[in-house]
Amino acid sequence: MAGRLYALGRWAARCRGRVVGTWLLLLVVVAFLGTSLSGTLTTQFTVPGVESQQAQDLLQQKFPEAAGGVARVVFAAPHGTALTAPAARSAVSESLKRAAGVPGVVSVSDPAKTGTVSKNRTIGYADVLFRQTASNVPQSAKDALSRAMRPARDAGLDVEFGGSAENAKTKVGGPAEIIGVVIAFFVLAIALSSLLAAGLPLVTALIGVGIGVLGVMFVSRFVQMTSTATVLALMVGLAVGIDYALFIVSRHREQLVDPETDVRDSIARAVATAGSAVCFAGVTVVIALAALSATGIPFLTIMGLAAAGTVLIAVFIALTLVPAVLSFAGERLRPRSPRHGRLLRRRRTAGSARASTTPGDWGVAWARMVMRAPVAVLVIGVLGLLVLALPALNLRLGLPSNETQPVNSTQHRSYDLLSKGFGPGFNATLTVVVDATGIPVAQRKPVIGRVRATIKDDHEVAAVAPPHTSPDGDVTVLAVVPKSGPDSAATTHLVNRLRDTVEPPVARAHGSVYVAGATAGAIDVSAKLSSALPLFIVIIVVLAAILLTIAFRSLLVPLKAVIGFLLSIAAGLGAVVWVFQYGHLNSVFEVAAAAPVTSFLPVLLIGVLFGLAMDYEVFLVSRMREHFARTGNAKEAIAYGLARSGRVVSAAALIMASVFGGFIFNKDPITKSIGFALTVGVLIDAFVVRMTLVPAVMALLGRHAWSLPRPLERLLPDVGMEGASLPARISGRPGRGEKGRERE
Repeated sequence: MAGRLYALGRWAARCRGRVVGTWLLLLVVVAFLGTSLSGTLTTQFTVPGVESQQAQDLLQQKFPEAAGGVARVVFAAPHGTALTAPAARSAVSESLKRAAGVPGVVSVSDPAKTGTVSKNRTIGYADVLFRQTASNVPQSAKDALSRAMRPARDAGLDVEFGGSAENAKTKVGGPAEIIGVVIAFFVLAIALSSLLAAGLPLVTALIGVGIGVLGVMFVSRFVQMTSTATVLALMVGLAVGIDYALFIVSRHREQLVDPETDVRDSIARAVATAGSAVCFAGVTVVIALAALSATGIPFLTIMGLAAAGTVLIAVFIALTLVPAVLSFAGERLRPRSPRHGRLLRRRRTAGSARASTTPGDWGVAWARMVMRAPVAVLVIGVLGLLVLALPALNLRLGLPSNETQPVNSTQHRSYDLLSKGFGPGFNATLTVVVDATGIPVAQRKPVIGRVRATIKDDHEVAAVAPPHTSPDGDVTVLAVVPKSGPDSAATTHLVNRLRDTVEPPVARAHGSVYVAGATAGAIDVSAKLSSALPLFIVIIVVLAAILLTIAFRSLLVPLKAVIGFLLSIAAGLGAVVWVFQYGHLNSVFEVAAAAPVTSFLPVLLIGVLFGLAMDYEVFLVSRMREHFARTGNAKEAIAYGLARSGRVVSAAALIMASVFGGFIFNKDPITKSIGFALTVGVLIDAFVVRMTLVPAVMALLGRHAWSLPRPLERLLPDVGMEGASLPARISGRPGRGEKGRERE
């Protein structure tokens, strides 16, 4: 593989103009498609086949007026007044009349007629039912509904919006995300000791992520996609795009320390060696993300494939565009600083063990410190990670309710008003749907009566609304208000209990019954994801073992890598639970309310962090393998690997943490939790597991780390990541005529 990548890198450097032009043309074309022909992104997370979705499908088919999106308009009277006052009633009535004229609105309820006013008469609500499903209600209709409430606002009433049709949209590109990219640039500048070299990975990564994300937007025209899919593609694509380019640029500059090194030959060798690691790391990330399809959950499959496509583009960018841009930079990337040159030259000196472990290098000093007491380092590190992982034992999954929206958002304020006026369970209203198609007409009313009585008898139910039946009498809907909120464990138990208790009377009459609604849907999605998690972990572990065994021709190195990855995942999830579920440091991270962890976050964290963890494993251990293959000295190989890759791996982790960390302060609670989980996971995996525990384990294993049973050794292909099969180095810096040709 190294030989083919060498040829590819040399071709890209030679044909640099065509390569850069092709990528820029592709960016322009995809930008046009993604901006002018994009589809509509949804904020609904649905899973086909679960009970709540079956109920929604039934309503759309047989009772469409009950399946549309609902905007719940909440009115609150000023202190000392009441909604029942003549002026307030008149203002609310006029506002609702205007709301009825909004395009797409089917019906509007009136608190004065339906009695949906709190006991103290200060808070009330009206439900505005749209013809479209919640995810298809256009923003223009929501804006028109907001304008229709002007009479109520002019009368001094507070007006807030909730309901399924008023979900907040995910927005990216704010100051926090931009600051994350700026920090990444400074990390690059320090790691590469050059502003020009620091700018190259950023430029190429932005081109790659632009193509990837805009391509995802275009695909959304044909496939239903959540807004989180584009955010994940942006986060992961930008992070790996910078890192992959960094590894190649860093290797290139390391080689250019030798004044006799030819620029194009150095570019080709950087692509052949660091590019081999990029290929393995990239393929690992792509497979891990694509493996999200094994969960059988469509929205998660799309998220994984969208991010995987962006990562694949980042790999192609690193192998073609980066060498082309490096060729344009030419001699300007050769280290000029005498101090920097001496440091790198010591690392480059003829593969000498003594030179490769120069005491002045911090990577060598760190490796030696770890190797002095590997057992103590291993025990302390593992125990520390297990302590961080302890909160994960109490992990609860769910989807964010309006309570978790930013405190100044209308969704959060409407949640608080409804809880204050009607109790916490009012925001967790369940929908019991009875399909009476198979029930004789004469028996339908008694059956519905028994179902309603059964529900009312449950000690966790606060109220049951009168039944609402379709015009043909085949479908009946009952609204059920629990005593507990949507994120409460008691509500989850209530949903499961109702499904067991209301089914028998309906089933005996040859009908069907479903417990649905947004709260039940979130519970169903969480249960589905929990059941899919073990299989997904097995797939990831097996893939890691196979890929790393091929890459390093070892059995113990993959085993060590997998165990370290599982420790990183456990510690990362523990930190997420401690902050988002327990509610610690809420003010620091602007978390509106403690709540269950987003249901698909563990699967997403495992998929993404697995790929990134294997990145660091490959880039770090490949340099150890390179030295061991040349010298046979396992102990010096550890110091060599940290000396050559420690600085770059540390920079890569800080860059990823900067990019991911910028999303922690996004207003969307899902994006916030994903950004936090990936930031913590990357920092733990890079600095605790890869930079600390890996050298300790490798020191304990010694030469045994690189052993492989002979039958397996003959069976596995030799991918040659060390670059041993490359042609001899081309020496001689170009003269004036050659420099002129480089500018062509």
